[in-house]
Amino acid sequence: MLKFGYLAMIAFTVFGSIWLEFVLKVKVLRRYKQAIKAILPVSLIFIAWDAYAISAGHWWFDKEQILGIFGPFGIPFEEYLFFTVVPLAAILTIEAVRSVKKHWQVYK
Repeated sequence: MLKFGYLAMIAFTVFGSIWLEFVLKVKVLRRYKQAIKAILPVSLIFIAWDAYAISAGHWWFDKEQILGIFGPFGIPFEEYLFFTVVPLAAILTIEAVRSVKKHWQVYK
């Protein structure tokens, strides 16, 4: 069960924020192209940083808490998910606050 530790944290992040899309109708998922444009560049920077840190021995992942599926640069699958899910959760949260606090809206 420990093997699913990192994945469980990612699932908690998804379930903790995805409801905002449907309850507050923030329409982030409908604007998926904008979300990708916002998430992808930052994710690529962090993936490069992770790749460097792993190859230099500065950073590692507890093999007991990950699935053992590795992508390019020896980065675990869960880490790629992390760099997608966490920014998406942040965007959902920001848009949800903006939908409740109308005076926070910059554009219409």
